[in-house]
Formats: sequence, C-alpha cells, structure tokens
Amino acid sequence: MATSNPTNSTTIIFVLLGLPDAPQLLCVTFVAFVSIYMMTLAGNVSILTAIISDARLHTPMYFFLANLSVLEMCYTTITLPNILNNIIRRSNRISFQACICQVYLFTLCATVECVLLGIMAYDRYVAICIPLRYMNIMSKERCLQLASTTWMTGILNSIIQSTPASLLPYCGLNKIERLYCEVQPLLQLSCSDTSLNKMLTTGSASFFGIGFMTFILVTYVFIVSAILRIPSLLGRLKAFSTCSSHITVVVMYYGALIFMYLRPTSSDSRRMDSVISAMYCMVIPVLNPIIYSLRNTDVKRSIRSIMMMKRLP
Repeated sequence: MATSNPTNSTTIIFVLLGLPDAPQLLCVTFVAFVSIYMMTLAGNVSILTAIISDARLHTPMYFFLANLSVLEMCYTTITLPNILNNIIRRSNRISFQACICQVYLFTLCATVECVLLGIMAYDRYVAICIPLRYMNIMSKERCLQLASTTWMTGILNSIIQSTPASLLPYCGLNKIERLYCEVQPLLQLSCSDTSLNKMLTTGSASFFGIGFMTFILVTYVFIVSAILRIPSLLGRLKAFSTCSSHITVVVMYYGALIFMYLRPTSSDSRRMDSVISAMYCMVIPVLNPIIYSLRNTDVKRSIRSIMMMKRLP
C-alpha cells in the first residue's frame, strides 16, 4: 500500500475493506450482488412502466412512488457496478476522484430519500385527513414543485458535504471499512482538523435524518387518529392499506440508519456498519418494488395488464 501525499489528490488511493477476503466467498458475493442489481432494476423499471402506462396511476401518490423507484435505481448504480468491478479485478482500491464522486452521489440519494419519504407521508396525510381538498393541495403543479425541490435539495446538500471533504488532506493507510465511500468514514482518515466537516455532517443528519423522521412520525399520528374516526371497519382497512407500503419502507430505512448511527463505536461495530450501510443502499432498493407491488392492488393490476398485453400476438 503506497502512502498518500496530502498535497496531491491524484496519488491518494483508498482501500475498501467491505468485501470478504476468501476467494470462494468472493464468487458467492459476486453472484449475490449481480442478482440484487438485476432484481432492483427489473422491479423498479416494472413499477415505472406500470405508473407511466396506466392512466389510473397518474395520481400524486404514484408520481412520488415513481420518483422513489428512480432513486432506488440510482442508489444501487452508484455502488454495485464499482463493487462488481473490484471483485472481477480482485482489487479493493478506489481512486480519490472516484471516492469523492461516490460520496457526492450517495449523499445526494440519501438526502433525496429522507425528503421524499417525508413528502409521501404528507401526501397520505392530505389524502386521509383532508380528502375534500386533496386534489387542490396536491395539484400537478404542486407535485412537480415538491419533486424538483427534493432533488435540488439533495444536490445542494451533497455539494455542501462532499466539497469540504474533497479539500481535506489524506495521508497514511486510507482504509475504509465499507463497500463504498461515505462521508463519515472518510473524515476519520484525514490528517487535519475536521471540525467544520463534522459540524456539517451533524447538521445534515439532524435536519434530514432526525427532522424528517420526526415529521413522518407526527404525520402518522394525525393519520392514525383520522383512520380510527372512520366508522366502518372496511373503511379503516382501506385507508390503512394506502399507507402500509410507505410505513414498511420508512421503518426499514430509518431502522437501518438508527441502528448504525446510535451504536457505540468499536472495531466490531465498524464491520457491522458496513453490513448495515449495504442493507439500506442495496437490500432496501430491491425490497421496495416487492413491497409496493405486493401490498398495492392498483400496481399489481397494472403490472398484470402489461404482462398480459405482452403475451398477446
């Protein structure tokens, strides 16, 4: 391992330690990651195709679901192709430029997901708590504004997080206990003061992580209260069914984040962090299409219609 020159970013090399060392395990890992990547693309493309082709799904809820599907494909495309390439080359090294690019794109996706899950919760709140004003509040123009603001927020936050990290000097053995580059483990490798960077990451995690998680929890308190006031059992079940997929995704995503960031730091916990980070950028994206297709009759009906049309001569 060559030592890095803190004054020349072109000589800096990072070593990703998330992959297993045993050759037989690498083969199994390669097959598993290829399967995850193909399933993620196939599942999210199916949902996108169903939403675009079926006019009955041209509603705010499915518009934001389409954004979520695009986001999940971006998540896995940022990380998995590089991991597969490393397995093929039998190398776990990544250049400084590629690492910073991965940090930027990963931060963008993480930020967008936090905001998008909050907007989807707000959409369900309006639909259940104030249904008579739903189409006025969640108009086409409002949905486009919310979606564009979400992605622009992700771009802005990723610039704020990745640019200062790219200006830090790195020296010594730059080993990252992850499958890909993230801001937090990158800051631990710098040989200079990272107080400003840590303040930025803490502020981002507080606002986008804790802030939007709190917003989602408060929103569902109002949603559950409104559902319990529905007189018929059938009506309550129907209202809850429109939220069940979103609740499942929120619990998985924030559960993984809370488990990773609220545990004490140790050598074992850093290895566990690699597993958890792989979960919310690889496992969750492949599960989301399954969750939304299995729990949503409209999506299932649309996908079945598309498959039946393909079978016709």
